[in-house]
Amino acid sequence: MNKLLIISKEKEKYLSLFEQSDLPDLEICHDLRKADIILADPPLITDLLNQCERVKWLQSTFAGIDALIQPNLRRDYHLTNVKGIFGQQISEYVLGYCIQYFRHFTQYAKQQNEKQWLSHRYTSLSNKTMVILGTGSVGCNLAMTAKALGFTVYGINRSGIPPKNSPFMRIYHVAEINTALKQSDVIVSTLPKTEQTLGLLNTETLSHGNGALLFNVGRGEVLDNYGLLDALENKTISHAFLDVFINEPLSQECPYWRHPNITVTPHIAAISFPEQVFEQFSINYLRRRDGFTLLNLVDFNKGY
Repeated sequence: MNKLLIISKEKEKYLSLFEQSDLPDLEICHDLRKADIILADPPLITDLLNQCERVKWLQSTFAGIDALIQPNLRRDYHLTNVKGIFGQQISEYVLGYCIQYFRHFTQYAKQQNEKQWLSHRYTSLSNKTMVILGTGSVGCNLAMTAKALGFTVYGINRSGIPPKNSPFMRIYHVAEINTALKQSDVIVSTLPKTEQTLGLLNTETLSHGNGALLFNVGRGEVLDNYGLLDALENKTISHAFLDVFINEPLSQECPYWRHPNITVTPHIAAISFPEQVFEQFSINYLRRRDGFTLLNLVDFNKGY
């Protein structure tokens, strides 16, 4: 019998889903030292992981697993994360703010409070160019949605090779990032945190932004803070929409809070709904039982 330990803010919901499931040879366990399988929010299991002596597989409830790949933590187990469920939400976040910005909806809300009848010239999303850093499932989903609204969409990845059934008009190698950003009206980073992506959006690369909007919905470490402030000052970035940060929650002293050209949201662009996570866990559990390779395996060396 496999023993499952659940450590999550949504534990009660996951327990309810488990009770409704018919996963064979699996029982709930409440002892760290006896669990074979763990379903957990990464920040909540990090300090406990080395005590989980028997764990063979850990299913993260998040896409991001940075907390679990620190050098001092064990790596002698299979780690899987959730994928393929965030593209819709990220698309709503990015395109919702794009429409709000280009159509001046925030300005009109202020004018309504002042009973002011004043129109502002706007631009349509059609014929604008979006550059997406990262061509995984989130980037591809966003590209398809943006194309439907008229964007020309370019992608940037580390190989320069288009993904299968690519929705991108063109893929740039990460070494060509300056060329890609020069063409942008909107820049979106969906990148994970790796040694290669740390500070990729910095003073040099953002100086080619051409007055674009910038979205960071991947990892906070990809964006250099001073580089962003320089780009806003020099107007190579017109406005930044930031949902992820190096340190969360964001410090009260951070200048982002009061910057007129920065929008801060508390890491809510895409969340893990327990029903979707448990569905992926269930599929993987049955694959594991039947001797098949787990889906969404994390490479500890790559960090994703």
